[in-house]
Amino acid sequence: MSYTFFLLLLTLVHSTFSSLAPTDRAALQSIRDSLTDMPGSAFFSSWDFTVPDPCSSFSGLTCSSLGRVTGLTLGPNLSGSLSPSISILTHLNLLILYPGSVTGPLPPRFDSLPLLRVISLTRNRLTGPIPVSFSSLSNLHTLDLSYNQLSGSLPPFLTTLPRLKVLVLASNHFSNNLKPVSSPLFHLDLKMNQISGQLPLAFPITLRYLSLSGNSMQGTINALEPLTELIYIDLSMNQFTGAIPNSLFSPTISTMFLQRNNFTSIATSTATSLLPQGSIVDLSHNSISGELPPALVGAEALFLNNNRLTGDIPEEYVKSLINGTTKQLFLQHNYFTRFPWNSGLQLPDSVSLCLSYNCMETDPVVGLSTCPIEVAPLLSRPASQCSRFYNHSSTG
Repeated sequence: MSYTFFLLLLTLVHSTFSSLAPTDRAALQSIRDSLTDMPGSAFFSSWDFTVPDPCSSFSGLTCSSLGRVTGLTLGPNLSGSLSPSISILTHLNLLILYPGSVTGPLPPRFDSLPLLRVISLTRNRLTGPIPVSFSSLSNLHTLDLSYNQLSGSLPPFLTTLPRLKVLVLASNHFSNNLKPVSSPLFHLDLKMNQISGQLPLAFPITLRYLSLSGNSMQGTINALEPLTELIYIDLSMNQFTGAIPNSLFSPTISTMFLQRNNFTSIATSTATSLLPQGSIVDLSHNSISGELPPALVGAEALFLNNNRLTGDIPEEYVKSLINGTTKQLFLQHNYFTRFPWNSGLQLPDSVSLCLSYNCMETDPVVGLSTCPIEVAPLLSRPASQCSRFYNHSSTG
């Protein structure tokens, strides 16, 4: 066999195994016709349908050896709409749309794409509900539809997909209740929607990231007690009530945002803190009462301001400030009566401490408190407020 003939044969084999399937070529043409580069974008400049092998020249396109489209990445900075012809790409396992101004509904026939593992269509202007055909995506690993204008009830079938690990629907207009979650999720982000009702009774114990902030959810959060793998939790700006479970203050938690709810207590034990070094805990703007428990000592940033906490601030918190473990401690707008400070001690320059508007004597805290600008300038609550609060608490 001559070398020239061998090269010709190799070229023919390559052409046979990489040429784009006619059905997929037609689908791509339809997708191209429905989208436009925004000013300054040149994404589609490489989409020349006169070339023999789009698989090797089209931006954002990945094909199998049989010439079937397996990956489609579009954008960024596109406008137009998503063509229903996406459903013709039956070998697709990855579909990504980068941020832009794409409008209109999601394509309706995702049930013809059984191999899909990743769908990411973020930061566009997509509208309407999630099609029921998503319920057939049994191989889906990641679904990210965040920062669009999608609406309708939160589809219950999404949280039952058998292989789904990452679900991000943040900043849309989804409503209604969150149903029990049986998918093996480790990342669930539903923040900034219109979800109401209580937490479902079941969450996967695999969950590590949970964000439900900026909704209208209520009730207790006891359903989160079994979640021992949580690293990040954000339930801020809802209407949750009751006690914050002791189990949340665990060695795995690095970020806890529970501010601006209606929590009334911290259900912690008398054990010392289990919080890891560098953790951030924000429980501000609630109705938490009682004394400050030791379980929160050691957080790098701890925000407990604007609650109804009482009594002496435990010495463990002072030690954590002095040794630099805690760098931010905001306790303003509570009813604390004493900060155990020795005049010979000194706070590190990196520490921010705010004790304003409590019921303690001002002398120990003068010069220590470094409060945000928006905090009222009064160091202490009026004595009449403190007296009424403590008298009511003792007789209540």
